[in-house]
Formats: sequence, C-alpha cells, structure tokens
Amino acid sequence: MSLNRLAVSDLQWRKARRSANNGACVEVAPANGQIFVRDSQDRNGPVVQYPGFSWRVFIADVKTSQFDLDSL
Repeated sequence: MSLNRLAVSDLQWRKARRSANNGACVEVAPANGQIFVRDSQDRNGPVVQYPGFSWRVFIADVKTSQFDLDSL
C-alpha cells in the first residue's frame, strides 16, 4: 500500500529505544507488509517505503556488522 492511500499521520511511528535524542534519528512505521521510514526531526518531510522482507534483511545485516566501516 502506498502513502497515497495511507495517511502518514495514521501510521504508528517509533524510534529506537537507544535513541540519543541528538537529532540524528529516524522513525519507522510498519503497515500492510511495508516499512515506512522518516527523519524524526522532519516529520512532514519525505517518507521512504521498503518491502517488509527487504527491511528485515537490512536489519539482519546491520546486526552482523555488514555495514561497519571496517568491513567496507
């Protein structure tokens, strides 16, 4: 489902529990098998949409340090 049919304000947005509130955070919201991502400091700005499967693969890669600067 695209944002054309789903209002951004209707989504259940959340930030990471370990967020440092330093302005460098994103918020995510799952809806209808998709993951929506936005800048926590620009809530009226652009929203990026990912398929749920792609997001889960991304998170798994983050947890295994695939994106650490030393491994690039």
